Amino acid sequence: MYKEKTQKEIYEKCEEEGSFIPLAEIDIEKIKSMHKIALIDFETSKEWIKNAKKESNQWNAIFKINYDVLHILLEAFVIFDKFKIKTHECLFAYLCEKHSELEFDWNFFEKIRTKRNRSVYYGNLITYNDWSEIELQLNLYINTLKKEIELKLKEFKQKENEE
Repeated sequence: MYKEKTQKEIYEKCEEEGSFIPLAEIDIEKIKSMHKIALIDFETSKEWIKNAKKESNQWNAIFKINYDVLHILLEAFVIFDKFKIKTHECLFAYLCEKHSELEFDWNFFEKIRTKRNRSVYYGNLITYNDWSEIELQLNLYINTLKKEIELKLKEFKQKENEE
């Protein structure tokens, strides 16, 4: 029988497997570009949401684009820690372990990751009901990351100006 692994177990497995790849420096231009792209996609999804009917199949695409927005912002955020992380699961475990101040929920990350994987790899269609279950929390996480990245960019610029 399959036993779900805990956040800590996944983090340790990722660490053992070398999934946290150290970067030589913080690439600010890459962070800015990723941040910009994610926000463009986020705004696009808001337009799609306004026009999507509850019974349509558009919720599958809406879910995946919002998942990608979150993923891109998380990838950009960990560049400040000088890391590139190999998998989504390891990225989520890293964030929950190393940035508890953000109060991200491991179980939420697992829920959306597995839902996305079922759609992408097994052909399970994501419905309006699936979307409505995660929309508020996903938007909260996206907006939190957006603000955190903007704050870190501002701090980085101030630090640069002082040098």
